[in-house]
Amino acid sequence: MGKHLLLVGGGHAHLSVLADLASFRDAGHHVTVVSPADHHYYSGMGPGMLSGHYTPQECRFNVRRMAEKGGATFIRSKVVSITPEKNAARLENGMAVGYDVCSFNTGSLPPSKVAGSGRADVFPVKPIENLLYAKRHLEDIVSMGGSPKVLVIGGGPAGFELAGNACKLIGCGCNDTPDVAVAPGRGLLTRFPERVRQLAYRSLARRGIKIFDGLGVSRLEDGTAILSDGLRVPYDVAFLAIGVVPQPDLARFGIAMGAGGGRGGILVDKFLRSVNHPNIFGGGDCISFQPRELEKVGVYPVRQNPVLRHNLMAALEGRDLMAFTDTEGGYLLILNCGDGQGILSKGYLTYEGQTAMWLKDRIDRTFMKRFQVSGELEEDL
Repeated sequence: MGKHLLLVGGGHAHLSVLADLASFRDAGHHVTVVSPADHHYYSGMGPGMLSGHYTPQECRFNVRRMAEKGGATFIRSKVVSITPEKNAARLENGMAVGYDVCSFNTGSLPPSKVAGSGRADVFPVKPIENLLYAKRHLEDIVSMGGSPKVLVIGGGPAGFELAGNACKLIGCGCNDTPDVAVAPGRGLLTRFPERVRQLAYRSLARRGIKIFDGLGVSRLEDGTAILSDGLRVPYDVAFLAIGVVPQPDLARFGIAMGAGGGRGGILVDKFLRSVNHPNIFGGGDCISFQPRELEKVGVYPVRQNPVLRHNLMAALEGRDLMAFTDTEGGYLLILNCGDGQGILSKGYLTYEGQTAMWLKDRIDRTFMKRFQVSGELEEDL
């Protein structure tokens, strides 16, 4: 007799399952997909979408169509609570969904630790579709003859890429020199090799992007950011890129979480399976991998794709699970500078140039082509 698989979220780690739903259906199982939106945007191309290098259609997967094409039930909502002892999840829309096996791939969001960050002119870097809304807002200002002031809060890879791509967007639409600033906190790309940091600082500086090095943002008021030293910086659009927190926090429902409680994500073993509820799985930013803590970067959910697909089917059918072992660091990093250049880092190799951006573009488009199986490129925006 078939069983019921509940997929919560349509993120990177669930893509192999979504693309192969027919095999679950053919095995007699039913799948329900719960996602807050019909589309899932690929984070690696988000900054490029902001600058206009990519169209929104090039950067997203149609999760609803993938689900329905594969014979699954799609529900546009969020899981707000789960009762693991009853194998039931309750949704934001009031529905309750039972399951035999459940998998979370719900990603992460920036923490709301900056006072005033809920303002309409502040755009958190996630979910990625926020960058599309920010792009439209900036284009509206430019179309009315304005020269918008942009402030990026955060100095990680997302903050760096957003600053460069916002500069590109504004520079294409107005005659004034783009007014873009970064408040990176302790510094820009502090976790990266010194040579990468040097190239990143140089990349922003040559375009006149201001860097308030060593300063964060204490609070946001009406069009003004107050930095940690009291300096007041005006802005029209602010991007919030100050790290991420796994979503949702399931600790209060008896799900074991990683270090820091809900900030650590669902604690999973080497099989991507909850350590205290063996019929709950997860991948991507919303998990904490017990054997070895993984960085919140896109390479790991992409690697988890085939393992999660195998293990969900195996869990439904009582077969042996597959261990996720592709956890090595030293992965290829390429940052999109926003000006046609990329910064590439792999082991001892560090390079800046158009070739790096060409390689990043090719890798990203190849990944998208693999899972854009629902006519995404022909969709209306």
